[in-house]
Amino acid sequence: MLDHTPKECIERKSLVINPAKTCQPLGATYAALGIHRCLPHSHGSQGCQMYFRSHLNRHFREPVEAATSSFTEGAAVFGGGSNLKAALKNIFAIYEPDIVAISTTCLSETIGEDIPTYILQAQVPEGKYVIHANTPSYQGSHITGFSNMTKGMVKYLSAAGGKSNGKINVLPGFVNPGDMREIKRILRSMKADYIMFPDTSGVLDAPLTGEYHIFPEGGTKIKDIIDSGNSLGTLALGHFASTDSAQELKKKCKVPYQALTTPIGITATDDFLMAIAEFSGQPVSAELEEERGQVIDIMADLHQHYYGKEVALFGDPDMLTGLTQFLLELGMKPKYILTGTPGDLFEKEVNQMLSQAGTQAKVKSAGDLFTLHQWIKQDPVDLIIGNTYGKYIARAEDIPLVRFGFPIMDRGVHSYMPVVGYKGAMRLIEMISNTLLDRVDRDTADEDMELIM
Repeated sequence: MLDHTPKECIERKSLVINPAKTCQPLGATYAALGIHRCLPHSHGSQGCQMYFRSHLNRHFREPVEAATSSFTEGAAVFGGGSNLKAALKNIFAIYEPDIVAISTTCLSETIGEDIPTYILQAQVPEGKYVIHANTPSYQGSHITGFSNMTKGMVKYLSAAGGKSNGKINVLPGFVNPGDMREIKRILRSMKADYIMFPDTSGVLDAPLTGEYHIFPEGGTKIKDIIDSGNSLGTLALGHFASTDSAQELKKKCKVPYQALTTPIGITATDDFLMAIAEFSGQPVSAELEEERGQVIDIMADLHQHYYGKEVALFGDPDMLTGLTQFLLELGMKPKYILTGTPGDLFEKEVNQMLSQAGTQAKVKSAGDLFTLHQWIKQDPVDLIIGNTYGKYIARAEDIPLVRFGFPIMDRGVHSYMPVVGYKGAMRLIEMISNTLLDRVDRDTADEDMELIM
């Protein structure tokens, strides 16, 4: 395993070992799947799209349909314009999507492909749409790609008609379909009319009916994304995944926005509900007030199991920001917080939270799991929270792992279960507490084994 990872950290400027991220086009593909009847298209080699699909398949355990320009040596030298135009013609003729969302790759970005011109020259049937986002893999991460594709939706589709639709736009960020369903349930509970995009619920958590459909029933309708330019305001959940799209919508259609932390835990969910109430004029429902009280009760009931425990966190920046805030609310001690996505804003936000809580931690953006492992070797923690790739560190250092974020490829059902909102807070407390208690049971001597912990 990783038993030979050295404790001593040596500064590395040009070498990443065990990345804590993946590449932009994967995030763009996931965002595109959140549009109803959309076929994502990767403008690059066939192997790139196979990698993105494979990663998403393993996390969601659902089929992911996508197309590719299938670059060969010839396209790399002479350009892939003919590949893309032929691909679009075939896609609309054979698969009949309502929209194709093109994301670029390292190769097409490096040779400087002019995607907007190719789209104008392509044979796009009347009433159909083609959008694109520039997503070079050598910059940013899958979160950056998700953000760029969502911004592309606004650029190509959103339009202001001059009359308000009375709705709130909600940009959920890179979260699971179960989280998107929970966000919509919260909005419905407050009787707030909304447009949420992208929305992968009903796409990557569609029911098994015995009939295969290339385009499931879920996803945001194109007409709703167009209508988002007439909304009262936009709630951007997650600064890295959603803020750029909200800013573009304000610039293009004059729709005001509020950027929020992904609603994980008490404070972030409270802020989300207050923002909904501010834009919609609707009060917080009794149902949600009851759920908040339940979370507080659970925190009081179980605090002795997790209070003061030291934690190492890694994953996507928006999810980590919300999770860090929640762990501080629980009285836990985030000790190491690392994301693979670059951006100084992450370190600034997290350090501000830690300072307000009167504690300190090692916080790093654009980091990798080799660095995280070295930190843990130097000074161990009680718990690791992160995706499937954390299992190797957890095994090497004999530390329990709570699986959280993307990708989780060695466990199931996670994408159906929310971690956002008060319901998500309950689930996180259950996962954290039970994982720590499982360790207590494992390590306890026979004579000290208790029935009730």
